[in-house]
Amino acid sequence: MSAGDGPPPKPPARKVAHRAPTRATGLPTTPKVPPPRWDAARLAKDIGAAKEFFRKARLEEPLESYLEHFEDAQGVVRDLLEETVDLGEFSEKAQKILADKKLLRAIRNLSGPPVSTDDLKVVAEVESLAPSRITADVAKRIAQTMLAVLDRERFPWVGENREATEEERERAAMASAVLLAAAKVQTERRGGMSRFQEQQVRQTLKDSEFTEAKRRVVTTVREAPNPGEFCMESKLGTRKADLLVGLRDSRIMPIECKVSNSETNSIKRVDNAAAKAEFWRRDFGDLGVVPAAVLSGVYKLSTLEEAQHRGLTLFWAHDLGELAKWINSAR
Repeated sequence: MSAGDGPPPKPPARKVAHRAPTRATGLPTTPKVPPPRWDAARLAKDIGAAKEFFRKARLEEPLESYLEHFEDAQGVVRDLLEETVDLGEFSEKAQKILADKKLLRAIRNLSGPPVSTDDLKVVAEVESLAPSRITADVAKRIAQTMLAVLDRERFPWVGENREATEEERERAAMASAVLLAAAKVQTERRGGMSRFQEQQVRQTLKDSEFTEAKRRVVTTVREAPNPGEFCMESKLGTRKADLLVGLRDSRIMPIECKVSNSETNSIKRVDNAAAKAEFWRRDFGDLGVVPAAVLSGVYKLSTLEEAQHRGLTLFWAHDLGELAKWINSAR
């Protein structure tokens, strides 16, 4: 090269794609693994399997629980009838009776159908059923309300203004105990199955080497569990999640555990989870959060298809291997 030729031209600069740092490590991100979306055939297969598991659980459910609740409830109703002289002195003794939670529950079941706590407050025009808030006047108003809606088939002597026979008293106690025990079992079923499902998911995460962290309120991404961590019921933005997972690719995965005993019931439960998914995706971004639901029980295909369309990722309690498989792929 001669002196007049000048320096050789510089090679063109290489273009380097910019990649945003991750939340926890500051390292470049890689493309995120999309959450699974199931087709109609796969959803229908899992719906059938979940229904069979649900049916089997109901058939194997022990009778002892109901019988224990029945015996306890029958004793409570007998105490109520004795204390009020077969409801004849209910109004006079209402303040004392309403201070006992078990007797209060029995009182709400004197009507047909039973009256919920919220309905009783509205109908009787009282602000609270806490013992400290029940004055003599409030107690009398509650007693008069319940006597007005009393089940006359169970307690015929009240409307006829006469004494109860021993047979009528026992029949009323037995019928009332059936109502109380059945309601108690239903409540335990819902709460028990949900808690059991949450513990199943918790164990699945631990088996996938996720570490449990303390519960929290998450208002920003930095407050979420670190990658490889999870916490039980926590608040993400303005909505609570049954579990909150920090995926290893730095996304946040709120999980809702849902149990449904019918297709009709499933609409409300899935809609609730899908609505939360929309809030979370809006607040934390489609790429930053993976809302999911773990399902068990009875569900309608169209309900689940709509939930997926709204951004909810679905897994099943009878096949948590799919959940483990996906969270381990999200790295």
